[in-house]
Amino acid sequence: MAASNAYQASFPLHVAIIMDGNGRWAQARHRPRVFGHQEGVKTVRRIVEDAADLGVQHLTLYSFSTENWTRPKAEIAALFNLLKKYVEDDLDTLNRNNVRIRILGSREGLKPDLRELIRRVEMTTEGNTEFNLNIAFNYGGRDEILRAAAKAVADGKDLSSMKHTELTPYLDTADLPEPDLVIRTSGEKRISNFLLWQAAYAEFVFTDVLWPDFKKEDLLSAISDFQNRDRRFGNLNASEVA
Repeated sequence: MAASNAYQASFPLHVAIIMDGNGRWAQARHRPRVFGHQEGVKTVRRIVEDAADLGVQHLTLYSFSTENWTRPKAEIAALFNLLKKYVEDDLDTLNRNNVRIRILGSREGLKPDLRELIRRVEMTTEGNTEFNLNIAFNYGGRDEILRAAAKAVADGKDLSSMKHTELTPYLDTADLPEPDLVIRTSGEKRISNFLLWQAAYAEFVFTDVLWPDFKKEDLLSAISDFQNRDRRFGNLNASEVA
């Protein structure tokens, strides 16, 4: 899984993906929604490999949001089991490939066995440096900001006088760079409470491709779109100054 040096000119080193469309993909094939989630896990495996091979250093995947608790209990249980199965089946391989795994999100509401699995995964891979895989699970951007603010206050910080850089160390992504590119599959065009703080200056690409059908060429297409954009971060470019 060694990353190549290709595509480094104006290349997104941190890509975040809202993996959407599993249920619709399954329904279009007259299959249960869980079948779509199972196929979505296969796509995760492919895209993790593809992203690393292309030179992406950080990949953040939105797998289960704080709002997803409103879904049917059977679907939630299936999503949890899929996460556990993916981690248990792939942990040794990812660790051998020098991949560091972080689970972003709240631990509240998770069963002890799942919390222990998260702890084991993060401890097992914390020294790895080749590629960073971040899984946003039981995650919501608003919840993350509130938790970060609460931790800052507990540390004696005065929120009324804090700079935004002072809150960053309290976020789930404390030691990660901000995402350069955020991709959402399935044709929806909204952020859905994902990385609200971190994506302040990210570029967004929305694709109609449903997540189980998302392939390396779709990732490349999004990266190509990114590379053709002028990122100014609130500043003027040279022609505008002139």
